[in-house]
Amino acid sequence: MNLEGILSIAGKPGLFKMISQAKNTIVVESLIDKKRMPLYASHQVSALEDIGIYTYSDTVPISDIFDAIAIKESGGACINHKSPKDEMFNWMRAVLPEFDEDQVYHSDIKKLAQWYNILQEQGLIKMPKKQIAKKEVKEDK
Repeated sequence: MNLEGILSIAGKPGLFKMISQAKNTIVVESLIDKKRMPLYASHQVSALEDIGIYTYSDTVPISDIFDAIAIKESGGACINHKSPKDEMFNWMRAVLPEFDEDQVYHSDIKKLAQWYNILQEQGLIKMPKKQIAKKEVKEDK
């Protein structure tokens, strides 16, 4: 999954897509309501392509986790980010069994589910090519 140009901004709900870049600003567009706004150096911005989830052995990029969620949910929406804590952790164990439960907090799982659902609503979630090939083989039999 390609998450290039998709941003999370501290204090702003949802995700944003980078539209253009100037000398001192970046113009972003909300994926939720399509409103544009400038970002300055004072904003805390995280690129989704740079985010990962801790496991007991390594850090897994969020794009790989989104692929795993897409496979688990068959390309559809995932659990609601407002679900109870126990449900969220059980869902996360099903998606990424080896995630480090001491370093990955409930709030991290909520963001992951919320971000996935936003991307899925916008049609940015694609089934991994490996999984599509497996489904085609099964259908041919």
